[in-house]
Amino acid sequence: MEWNTSNKNKKKTAVINGSHFSDLSGFYEEVSDVPMKDEDWKIGTLDGFDDILYGFKGEIIWKESSKSKQNLGFDLTKEFYENKITQGKPFNIDLAQQKLNELIDGKGQTLFEILIEIIESHKKIMLILK
Repeated sequence: MEWNTSNKNKKKTAVINGSHFSDLSGFYEEVSDVPMKDEDWKIGTLDGFDDILYGFKGEIIWKESSKSKQNLGFDLTKEFYENKITQGKPFNIDLAQQKLNELIDGKGQTLFEILIEIIESHKKIMLILK
């Protein structure tokens, strides 16, 4: 993810490039590159991604978002929940099973939709899908 800061009003622009990744771990790498470069930890969870957005004010431009929507869609999301269920603790197996059932029933969110929801929950961020 590229970050640019305007000196005028401290608003930032971040660019997520969907052509740089095809799975969730690749997404985490993409969004960890710039904001976390001086840290000794990397983003590796949805909560971690949510955490780095606090204090960010500006816009996030998600290039190649249609590719990300497809890559982070039903199949990868199904695998994501199945892995949580298989691994067990520390994950909430019942919640993961519920989310998997909702996904299969056509009522649940894909990983892409979850990421969009996380970004949009931060009121000082404008998301632009390209």
